[in-house]
Amino acid sequence: MKPRSSASRVLARRETMTAYLFLLPSLVFFLGFVVFPMITCIGYSFTNATMNSKTAATTFVGLRNFIDLWQDATFLQALKNTFVIVVVSVPTVCLFSLWVSSAVYKMNNKLLSAFRCIFYLPVVTGSVAVTVVWKWMFDYYNGIFNYILKDGLGVIEKNINWLGDSRYALWCIILILFTTSVGQPIVLYISALGNVDNSLVEAAEVDGATQVQVFWRIKWPQMMPTTLYILVITTINSFQCFALIQLLTSGGSGTNTVMYYIYYTAFKLTEKAGHFGYANAMGVILAIFIGILSAVQFKLGKEK
Repeated sequence: MKPRSSASRVLARRETMTAYLFLLPSLVFFLGFVVFPMITCIGYSFTNATMNSKTAATTFVGLRNFIDLWQDATFLQALKNTFVIVVVSVPTVCLFSLWVSSAVYKMNNKLLSAFRCIFYLPVVTGSVAVTVVWKWMFDYYNGIFNYILKDGLGVIEKNINWLGDSRYALWCIILILFTTSVGQPIVLYISALGNVDNSLVEAAEVDGATQVQVFWRIKWPQMMPTTLYILVITTINSFQCFALIQLLTSGGSGTNTVMYYIYYTAFKLTEKAGHFGYANAMGVILAIFIGILSAVQFKLGKEK
């Protein structure tokens, strides 16, 4: 093998420098708005920092914030609600998206595009606009759900306070989160089905395999990378549920989550003067849980 000439090395160096220059804006953004805040969050989690400049100077408190968290009934309830949202929404989103994509995949291009648009529309629509519509639908006095169930079907005798009753509020949040989360997985699953090796499918059908066997033995293994991505992204989004809580219930009616409690503790909790360090400790705990679940999902996905 001939050694590379000096001209080739110069050209390769220039191409490398050009590539790094194009990456520089994204790299600066990533370091400044992702890495640096993460490091700062971990640092503040070991302090008694507050958002009130008139209080005492920030001091190092060690693991005190993390110890107090597990004695905080509000945090434990928020953590429980968060896990309920994750455990319910992640499997239902994945299964529903897989079912819909399998049902519409063989339709003609016009119908397929229409279904893609319908299911993906809530994703590109602003979360505030979507939440306002759902809030009207769940309204105690003029909501469409109470109108249909009471006046239309006669199923209930009096209006239900969907967002004000702890028996229903969290499930309403999960329903809204579900409708806004299925769009991207459906589009991804349709693309994954299009990348399945049809020669293997045809060979299995010739050998007498049923549709269930074809899907489970041939299509499903080839769709595992897409499924793994959907599981991880949906899990992260479910853990970070905040906008719905803030706009609909403000953490009331048994809908408090870790993300909302972090916001409330850092910026709204006046008796602790905005306990910034305590809120950062919650953020670290939440990140650890997300990391553990994502690692488990990657492990299980690779084994299959």
